[in-house]
Amino acid sequence: MLLAAGAGTRFGRPKALVEFAGQPLAHRGAAMLAAAGCDPVLVVIGAAADEVRRTLADSPARLVDNPDWSTGLASSLKAGLAALPADTEAAIITLVDQPLVGVAVVRRMLQVFDEGARLAMASYHGRRAHPVLLGRHHWAGVAELAHGDAGARGYLRQHADDVVEVDCTGLGDPVDIDRPEDLDTVESGPEKAR
Repeated sequence: MLLAAGAGTRFGRPKALVEFAGQPLAHRGAAMLAAAGCDPVLVVIGAAADEVRRTLADSPARLVDNPDWSTGLASSLKAGLAALPADTEAAIITLVDQPLVGVAVVRRMLQVFDEGARLAMASYHGRRAHPVLLGRHHWAGVAELAHGDAGARGYLRQHADDVVEVDCTGLGDPVDIDRPEDLDTVESGPEKAR
């Protein structure tokens, strides 16, 4: 699941539409999840929804509208979880503004799911970040505690002993693109983005 509904206030426009390496971030993120083996791929959209929808017209993603996108990331997480098919066992949550979290990272998260993890977070150089893996039986608790821009953070703190930390150092980088100058840094390479 790619969370891509925000307005990108600090960036100056919705980050889902920002071009990175020749593709809008939303398209790039959806294609990455599909290439990693996620099925279905959901993209939660909100700000500039019609334009983002056009951008994703040829993507493998199923789009989920979040009419409450302006209230923060938590509403997108809730909308996405509610839209997953009934037979979905787990969700991997990624953010549209982290283009260096790639296929290898998501495949590593899928591997730990296959090994039995039902609550997991990627870590890079010992620091926890996205993606996050949420097994189905955790969704209701995550949705209950998610608010504003916190997403699953509160739930993960409450269940810290159950969270599997997945070392993804060297497989990707969770650097955010929050402002236009961040885009230049990220495009110059992950070493400089750290």
